[in-house]
Amino acid sequence: MTVTLKEVATRAGVSRSAVSRTFTEGASVSAKTRRKVELAAEELGYQPSLIARSLATNRTKLIGLVANNFRNPVFLEVFDLFTQGLQKRGFRPLLVNLSTETDPEKSLHMLRQYRVDGIIIATSTLPPSFPNAFRKAGVPVIHAFGKVDAGSGVHVVGIDNKKCGEMAANTLVERGYRNIALLGGPRSATSTQDRLEGFVTQLGKLGLEPTDIRFARNYSYSAGREAMSELLAEKQVEALFCGDDLICMGAMDAARGKGLKIPEDIGFLGFNDMNMAGWSAYDLTTIHQPIRDIILSSVELVVAMVGDPDRSSETRLFACSIVERSTLKPLPKS
Repeated sequence: MTVTLKEVATRAGVSRSAVSRTFTEGASVSAKTRRKVELAAEELGYQPSLIARSLATNRTKLIGLVANNFRNPVFLEVFDLFTQGLQKRGFRPLLVNLSTETDPEKSLHMLRQYRVDGIIIATSTLPPSFPNAFRKAGVPVIHAFGKVDAGSGVHVVGIDNKKCGEMAANTLVERGYRNIALLGGPRSATSTQDRLEGFVTQLGKLGLEPTDIRFARNYSYSAGREAMSELLAEKQVEALFCGDDLICMGAMDAARGKGLKIPEDIGFLGFNDMNMAGWSAYDLTTIHQPIRDIILSSVELVVAMVGDPDRSSETRLFACSIVERSTLKPLPKS
């Protein structure tokens, strides 16, 4: 049988409102009353109802994690960090899959039904209309991995993808590659667009043009393998910058299937530094995106916004770095 608040109040010899205040964060209750209530609750095995508390405080302590890229194992790391970060702060996660959703108003309606206190959008492939719709509705929203847009008023936590594209160009050219292609994520992703711009611009400054530019249909192994097979049927390249590690792994296996050796015949540079990138079957040289810093900072910021909804919009960008493994030729000796 579920123990009720009334039973705890009777055992403690206090009012029901005193019991309610005892289990409501920030509510005023004397130390003596608190001790009575906590002792009675322990003796009876009482657990306060989170639903009842949310009705009383008008706060559910639910934070929605909105994403649409569940095929990629990187999301497992994102979700793990998200849930841990929230739970440490007394909040709870609500996972929202928008893989097939295109209407931000429908998504907003669904999230409002659950009365979430805040939202973290953890993808670069949803259009700007999604975070803008949530913000205009007065819901605290953070766009993790989003595009920096000073005029949007949306909080963004992520990286400078243009600089990462520049980093990729420099890395490949420094190793002597000249016949270089790019295999990005979906063309619609703002991260893909920015990395492409930085990559092409920096190659131009170095006196080069990309041999080929392709886009995978999604962030998956099969999409990377498919796109690479098409590329190799049409052109020869010395090195490839891939906009995602999983796409890159598919591309590597497509190259191996054509009899090419890595890095002797073709080099590969990935992006993200997901756990699988270090597996011996791939040992992928890649650009490390600090996913842990991005997610934990997003959680910190959305929780702060719940307490201060009028907080001015903020952009937090973290630095990326090259992780050396074995899929590129070494730097030439000076």
